[in-house]
Amino acid sequence: MELAHSLLLNEEAYNQLGEFQKAEFIFEWLQFLEKLLPVTSRADIRENQKKLVEQLTSLLNNSPGPPTRRLLAKNLAVLYSTGDTFSVYQTIDKCNELIRSKDDSPSYLPTKLAAVVCLGYLYKKLGRILGNSFTDTVGNVLKAMKNAESQGRYEIMLSLQNILNGLGAAAIPCHRDIYKAARSCLTDRSMAVRCAAAKCLLELQNEAIFMWSTDLDSVVTLCFKSFEGSNYDVRLAVSKLLGTILARALTSKQITASTKHNFRRVSLEDVMELLGTGFLRGSCGFLRASGDMLKGTSSVSRDVRVGVTQAYVVFVSTLGAQWLERNFSAFLSHILDLVSQSHPKAVQSAMDAIGCRRCVSFILRATVGGLLGEKAQIAAAKEICQAIWKLKKVVDAAISDGNLETKINTTDVTASQHVLVCALQELGSLIHGLGTTAAPLLQDSSTGVLEAVISVILHPSISVRLTAAWCLRCIAVALPSHVSLLLDRCIERLSALKSCPEAVTGYSFAVAALLGAVKHCPLGIPHGKGKVIMTVAEDLLCSASQNSRISLQRMQAGWLLIAALMTLGPAVVQHHLPRILLLWKCIFPSSPKDLETEKTRGDAFTWQVTLEGRAGALCAIKSFVSHCAGLLTDEVVQRLLPPLPSAVDLLTQLSSIYKSYGNSLKTPSTVYRQKLYELLAVLPPKTYEGDFSAILKELVTDLTVTDSQIDASAFLLPSLCHENDLLLLGPLLQETDHRFIEEQLLLGNSIAGGSLEYDPYSIYEKFAKGDSVPKPLPPALSVISAASRLFGVMFSHITESHRLQVLEQLLNSIKQTKGSRQQIVQLHVVSAFSTSLKHLANCKGSLGSEEVRRSALMLVMGALESNNPLLRCAAAECWARLAQVVSDSAFTAGLAQVSFDKLKSARDVVSRTGHSLALGCLYRYLGGISSTQHLNACVGILYTLSQDSTSPDVQAWALHSLSLIVDLAGPLYHVHVEPTLSLVLMLLLSVPPAYAEVHQSLGRCLNALITTLGPELQGSSTAVSALRTSCLLGCAVMQDNPDCLVQAQAISCLQQLHMFAPRHVNLSNLMNLCSSYLLLRRAVVACLRQLVQREAAEVSEYAVALVKESKEDFTPDVNIREIGLEGALLGLLDKELDPRLCQDIRETLTHMLTSMAVEKLSFWLKLCKDVLAASADFNTVASIDTTQEEETAKGDDVSVLTSDSDDRFHPFRNPRWSTRVFAAECVCKIISQCENAGSAHFDITLAQERKQRDSRDDFLVLHLADLVRMAFMAATDHSDQLRLSGLQMLQIIVRKFAAVPEPEFPGHVILEQYQANVGAALRPAFAPETPPDVTAKACQVCSAWIASGVVSDLNDLRRVHQLLVSSLLKVQAGKEAQNEQYNESTSTMEVLAVLKAWAEVYIVAIEKQKNQCETHKHSLKIVNSSEESYRDVTFSASGLLDLVQADLGTLSKLWLAALQDFALLTLPPEYASQLPAEGGTFYTAETIENARPHYYSSWALILYATALWLTSTGFIVVDPDEGVTNLSRPVTPTTMCQDSSTRPLVKSPEDVNTDRFHLILGISVEFLCSPGSDAAMENIIACLHALQALFDVPWPRSKIGGDQELGVELLNVLHRLILTRESPDIQLAALEVVRLILFAAQEHVKEKRRSAEVDDGAAEKETLPEFGEGKDTGGLVPGKSLVFATLELCVCILVRQLPQLNPKLTCSPAVPPGKHLLLSEDGSRLVAAALVILSDVPAICSPEGSVSVLPTILYLIIGVLKETAVKLRDGQLPLTVAASLQALKGLLSSPMARAEKSQNAWTDLLRSALVTVLDCWDQVDGLLQELDEISLLTAITVFVMSTSPEVTTVECLQKRCIEKFKTTLDSKDPLVQCKCYQLLHSIFQHPNKTVSYPYIHSLAPSIVGKLQETEKAKPENAAELQVIQEGIKVVTALTAAAEEQHRAHLVACFLPILISFLLDENALVSATISAKNLHEFALQTLMQIGPQYSSVFKKLMASSPTMKARLESAIKGNQESIKVKTSKHAKNTGKSSSIQLKTNFL
Repeated sequence: MELAHSLLLNEEAYNQLGEFQKAEFIFEWLQFLEKLLPVTSRADIRENQKKLVEQLTSLLNNSPGPPTRRLLAKNLAVLYSTGDTFSVYQTIDKCNELIRSKDDSPSYLPTKLAAVVCLGYLYKKLGRILGNSFTDTVGNVLKAMKNAESQGRYEIMLSLQNILNGLGAAAIPCHRDIYKAARSCLTDRSMAVRCAAAKCLLELQNEAIFMWSTDLDSVVTLCFKSFEGSNYDVRLAVSKLLGTILARALTSKQITASTKHNFRRVSLEDVMELLGTGFLRGSCGFLRASGDMLKGTSSVSRDVRVGVTQAYVVFVSTLGAQWLERNFSAFLSHILDLVSQSHPKAVQSAMDAIGCRRCVSFILRATVGGLLGEKAQIAAAKEICQAIWKLKKVVDAAISDGNLETKINTTDVTASQHVLVCALQELGSLIHGLGTTAAPLLQDSSTGVLEAVISVILHPSISVRLTAAWCLRCIAVALPSHVSLLLDRCIERLSALKSCPEAVTGYSFAVAALLGAVKHCPLGIPHGKGKVIMTVAEDLLCSASQNSRISLQRMQAGWLLIAALMTLGPAVVQHHLPRILLLWKCIFPSSPKDLETEKTRGDAFTWQVTLEGRAGALCAIKSFVSHCAGLLTDEVVQRLLPPLPSAVDLLTQLSSIYKSYGNSLKTPSTVYRQKLYELLAVLPPKTYEGDFSAILKELVTDLTVTDSQIDASAFLLPSLCHENDLLLLGPLLQETDHRFIEEQLLLGNSIAGGSLEYDPYSIYEKFAKGDSVPKPLPPALSVISAASRLFGVMFSHITESHRLQVLEQLLNSIKQTKGSRQQIVQLHVVSAFSTSLKHLANCKGSLGSEEVRRSALMLVMGALESNNPLLRCAAAECWARLAQVVSDSAFTAGLAQVSFDKLKSARDVVSRTGHSLALGCLYRYLGGISSTQHLNACVGILYTLSQDSTSPDVQAWALHSLSLIVDLAGPLYHVHVEPTLSLVLMLLLSVPPAYAEVHQSLGRCLNALITTLGPELQGSSTAVSALRTSCLLGCAVMQDNPDCLVQAQAISCLQQLHMFAPRHVNLSNLMNLCSSYLLLRRAVVACLRQLVQREAAEVSEYAVALVKESKEDFTPDVNIREIGLEGALLGLLDKELDPRLCQDIRETLTHMLTSMAVEKLSFWLKLCKDVLAASADFNTVASIDTTQEEETAKGDDVSVLTSDSDDRFHPFRNPRWSTRVFAAECVCKIISQCENAGSAHFDITLAQERKQRDSRDDFLVLHLADLVRMAFMAATDHSDQLRLSGLQMLQIIVRKFAAVPEPEFPGHVILEQYQANVGAALRPAFAPETPPDVTAKACQVCSAWIASGVVSDLNDLRRVHQLLVSSLLKVQAGKEAQNEQYNESTSTMEVLAVLKAWAEVYIVAIEKQKNQCETHKHSLKIVNSSEESYRDVTFSASGLLDLVQADLGTLSKLWLAALQDFALLTLPPEYASQLPAEGGTFYTAETIENARPHYYSSWALILYATALWLTSTGFIVVDPDEGVTNLSRPVTPTTMCQDSSTRPLVKSPEDVNTDRFHLILGISVEFLCSPGSDAAMENIIACLHALQALFDVPWPRSKIGGDQELGVELLNVLHRLILTRESPDIQLAALEVVRLILFAAQEHVKEKRRSAEVDDGAAEKETLPEFGEGKDTGGLVPGKSLVFATLELCVCILVRQLPQLNPKLTCSPAVPPGKHLLLSEDGSRLVAAALVILSDVPAICSPEGSVSVLPTILYLIIGVLKETAVKLRDGQLPLTVAASLQALKGLLSSPMARAEKSQNAWTDLLRSALVTVLDCWDQVDGLLQELDEISLLTAITVFVMSTSPEVTTVECLQKRCIEKFKTTLDSKDPLVQCKCYQLLHSIFQHPNKTVSYPYIHSLAPSIVGKLQETEKAKPENAAELQVIQEGIKVVTALTAAAEEQHRAHLVACFLPILISFLLDENALVSATISAKNLHEFALQTLMQIGPQYSSVFKKLMASSPTMKARLESAIKGNQESIKVKTSKHAKNTGKSSSIQLKTNFL
């Protein structure tokens, strides 16, 4: 194929190919040429033009296929338009010649067609350049059309369209001729020709004025004719033509008035009149009404009506939304008039009426729902309301006018019914779509929406009453705040008007509909409503028999209410269950005898009432089983069963009853059957086993009843076919935008589809799809679908013999009927049997013996050859399921063989299509019947069938079947891939485009082939690249296909290819976002979604570039150049109604946002802002922004947008609320993307710097003003969802930007300037009418704002604080003030949100106060801290605390009450009986389940706040009025689980405290025991903080210290938490709690020891009992021991951080020995915390106990030291080392080391420990440089200094220690030396001489020696200087410690050294800084020593005059400077010593 890529055709390569490859080669070359020509230079083209033209024209004679001829024509046209045009006339002549040719053979046809296509494209491209040659051409083409067949007519029409397009107004001379030709084609028998003619006429009307002026009537009539017998594509094309022409006629009066004198002006009325005629009378013309029209027999054919309906929509869409807004009332009255009584014919039968109503609803939905923005929709709703009021008046007049003419008037009443139904449906849908934005509409009393709807509930027509109820349901779903009010109103009217039949049914419908709405309203209704409704229902049922006039209505209403009540779920129903079961039991006769007596007694009317009542009861129980499955316990099931046998008995008697009482019982008995079947289908079959045979008998009768003339295939079968197979049956079964009206055409003429009045019980069921009205089918049909479902369930449960019997019966009944009846019976039977096979397959059952299989096979076989394609499709599926259920390979092979034989012999289309699909289906359920032989046979047969060009149907079905096999045969298919691909390509290149169904099947085949090849397509071998090229070629052919569904296939193929081989796919022509085909739009968006996951930026840029190139927009009303692909998608999201498509668009946008938002920040924010601002009235927004905010914003905000008054171009006009919510969510996502992208987004100084450096950089913080404004706009919208999103956005903004400082005003933050906006955004959320979920969200924002510390001025804070205070008052008001509109759980939600918000504020206030105390202490140290800033901080924190303090008394009680509720709710189910009967403080017993989640989301912060409050009072304060609180309910935990009578009146403070302590502890332990994997981190941390706060004060510590079991349990819980949670924050918090528990235990042990000593002061010490763990044996019991639990926990932490500590691990290869790990900062902190705890452990042990734990503790402490003692660069100690030395010191100085009972053992163990430390040096060989000697020396020093002398004075140990010091003294590192001197300094001063002397003797000489050496080598730097200074200090100390007799000797050695450090005056000037400092230090030391040892000093001076002179000169020379410096030095030493204190562990 690469050879085809050249400018001229490579004829050499071409001639070597076979016939089929040639076609492929040519297509590939033409495709290449199409891309190449536009980019080739003119000169090159001219050079090769002659040859190229020759090659291209010669191809015309090669009979090119449809795609090839189109490409050929395009290339010729481009060639002439870029090159020279002189030879173009020859080409045109040649084409005309080919067309004139008399050759009519089929082989010559492609050449003629190619010539026609060429002419079209040449004129299209070159247009007027071609001068007048066009008249001949057009004449010639039109002449050729006279005897052309359908393909020719099709191509000629399209060519004429192109010619007209190119010539424009120049073609006027030919217009009439073309018009005539197109007219005849518009009613052609070929549908493709009709479509082409419509396109041609659409092009023609651009210039041919006569079409929409003089000839308008005839064009319209023609279109109506064209609709007759049309298919979906024709209706789309012709309705587009009709709508466009009428719109044109209406809008272009001005232009044409002057040109034509006889032109009549077309008004809107005329246009509507024209369309209305078509809708009402069809295509019979206006005056030529034929005889049957006058007789009133003919009715409009449905396809005409549906076509006209679509034309209405096109007409309005063309004129646009603004036109519709202006002319809405005229339009509405016309549309509603279509179903009014002024045209009785249209609605004469119920079928017609339903069909017309659907059409009218569709017109209104598509125009009002699809075009108008929200404001216009509200206006439209008002108009519709006016229409309803008008009709209401007519009806009232008719009803009240009780004179003789009532008969006439009733027609008015019934006539108005259809208009009302349509108006109410549209009103309901409108409000449903508007959601809470419709609130102003309902509040507008002048319109009176609710009054209007409720007033029609009493209409005489049942369908109006039902629709009004449905409309109320829509209002309730849209505005949940109205549900309760509407329910109350309807129940009240129902009770008041109990004796009016219309009121009883109407209001019961309304109540049922409203109950159905409750599950769509998350806020629910008050629980008590259920009780009220139950009472009303019972009342209706009990009073039904009192008044025969309305007994029927009452019976129906009562059961309807009960059935609807079930939808409220188990929580409500369980309270009424006994009464419901009783009513259920009473409605059926208790024994067969009673049934007999019933039969003898009744008359037709009583039977009607009885059947209605029983059907209702069955429906109610079915509703119970479906909605309250949780209540179906065995006991309840047992109580449900008794009436069932009698219900089945009645079923068997129905036919005889019906015979006795005639036709009036027909409908009730059918309904009864249907409801019984439906109930049985949802009950477990075991429950009615006894009645199986009776029920089956009835089912078989129903399924095979012959008098039914209704073909129900469209209802029964689609669900039984596989969705992919339905694609074969044309667009009617697929999802299209017109599905709502197109559905009617599927059904036979006898049914128009479902309607609400057929089954009132559907009013409360879930919406099937979106907001469309439920459409139950007529009972006659519903009963069949119910029967087939129940048959499916039962068949799998009956015995084999019974199965055989049933199947034979069914077969017989099919045989006995003939013709169309036979088909109907067959249809019912197959659907029932197919359902049963589905059930069998699901429960893995078997079908049974050979006979059963044979019967089953016969049954399906008949259907496979049925004339109804849908039935064939279902039968093929059934065939395959049969094989799946039998699952026997021989049987399956037999089935396949049957099909093979049939396909070989049969010639009729029906059996060929059926059996070819059956082969494919077999593969679907048996996943590749794994024999290659079988596969080869299948593929062979399907190849042959797919080339049968005589029947496109056979081709389509065979190819579809082939695609299934390709897809499912798996790897076995690889051998066939190439031949199949060639076949597919060959057909794609040769099948005429008119056979769209063949092309669609080819597309599915190609898709399956690509999937089969999969990732292999990436390969680079020649074979693979050939396959890849073929796939791409196939996609290209399909993309050029005129059929949209084929294009959709092409896109999904490309999408697959792109997934497997992304480099090779060019997805340029994807952007058809506004096709009229839903499936194509879906395919485009799905493909985009996949693309943007990989390369969002490229896709986005490409889209904009493409639009700029092509100079036309993909979507007419969206300017992609300005708003990019993202904006176009947002616009599409706003218009699209299909949920799946919208979901895909959202995902695409989200992917684009995540990958590009940070780079294109301004663009994205502007998009979101445009969407959000389009809705807000900017005037209101601007007025709230304070002026000061505006000014500062301009100062610092780069992107400040002036108030959007200049609305010149708004890309989004009135977006819907759902789009705005999505935009708000996008903003939140953008913020989180920026958070991951870097800190500059949240740091204004940095952002401004970087922006100056590179102006293309963009940072979020620069857009803060926009963010706040968007959040404000969203938070104050009418739509509640948008308010929630806006508040969420505001919360995120506050959290993320709270800490960003304002560079221009130090000490302030950037958010401070927006406080007015924040306050204004929050205030409306606290208004009384706001829904609780919005208020709850706003509380979170309030607490975030107050806690963020943005505002420091209390007066400013008070605005927001006041909102929380008002909420708190509402909470205090208690249950009495509760909102009656919503469920009780919503007030729980609101109360808890308020309490949680207060808790958060209180926690922050306390934390700030704590931090402040610390800073306060700190600032006392730092003298020069800025006073004012400190004062400011203090004020804000204490101020914040003061704000809370005022309400703290109330709050603390409420918090405790909430915690008590939470504690009750977390009890396991088995304690349910102990819960208080009336519920808790904030929840009611009935709504317990709904309340739980609210408690779970808020308890943690409340717990922490309560703990803090109790801590702050130190558990001391107990309320004086604790027993009698001032709240309206018991809110203290003192009432926990106690009956009021047994409660002591006032508890002692101790008891109250104990209760509170256990409440907090209990909740925490319960939660921490098993926090779910989804438990929020914040909750765990809050809980641990609460425990910390709790144990911070003495009283709770005394409780836990005294209760060891409690302590152990807590430790175990914390241990588990540490094991399961990796977060360092959690682990640190847990360790802090452990430390406090241990501290509590220590206090407890100390206290016991102290009191024992006090008590037994006289007794002798020995007899004192031992306190602490381990008693006198030293044993610790795991599980009971606090010490053991603590050790476990610490070991867990230490080993997790330092695995080397685990002796078991050290041997394993996992841990390399001796490698030191540097821990992370968090790790170090954890280890340090664990060590602190470890060193405290011995304090809670008895002496014996301490001995048993000491080895472990020492091992761990020294282990940490050993593993982490690594040198750091700056000579600092690692945190872990510091902690281990500190712990070691604490441990060694423990009193246990000296206690008599444990002293010896401790001494031994400590010696061993010291040896371990000493051994650390020896273990390390090559790694010496890493080890930190200082740490180990410090450890040795700690041992020497802190233990009793006998530990370290053992000679061998002492020797080794001294050895270590010696080596270290010789270290080259001055830091090490320096530290060593410091340590020795402290050892030399040890009070015990046995300890210090050996060190002095060994080490002093070398220290003095070192100092003497310094004389020669003066110190070079500060470090060396410090070493010498430390040495001098050590010797000074030695001198002081020496005994009298040796001291003189020492001083004599020391003084010369010091004096040698002094410099004379000359030297001092030139000396280094170090030398000068040394000089000063030596001088200072001399001044100190001299006076102390004056005698020695004098002697020495006397003996050495040089020294004396040196000293004197130094003293004199530096007298002054010394004074100054000494004072400085004194300061300095103070400073250095303070640092030393930190690291000095001694």
